[in-house]
Amino acid sequence: MLKKGSKLNSILTGTCPKCQNESMYLDKNPLHLDKILKMHENCTHCGFKYQIEPSFFYGAMYVSYGLNVGIGIAAFIISYLFFSASIKVAFITIIVSLIVLFPFVLRWSRNIYINMFVSYDPKTNLK
Repeated sequence: MLKKGSKLNSILTGTCPKCQNESMYLDKNPLHLDKILKMHENCTHCGFKYQIEPSFFYGAMYVSYGLNVGIGIAAFIISYLFFSASIKVAFITIIVSLIVLFPFVLRWSRNIYINMFVSYDPKTNLK
């Protein structure tokens, strides 16, 4: 499931979607907020240019919106239905979970977005 060549591997690890040998980000840790969006220009292994076109990653905002809606719904269901919390506590849970998961959602949305357009190419690993 998370083997090299799967889109899920590239999305969760933040590696190059074409060769999956190198991290796309200068700092692999998404909790370093000052470097969260700093990316390499190209993959040093296969030479793939991450910024496919100008302002390419603006489209990742739509993916981010979808992820945040999913997280909000999941937080509400877990807190309100499973733990029988009040509506007020359920909404506080949603807000807290969105704040805590913000750096991960930001990176996951970029990873998902670039993987929608670029597929793994095993030929790039033959170099």
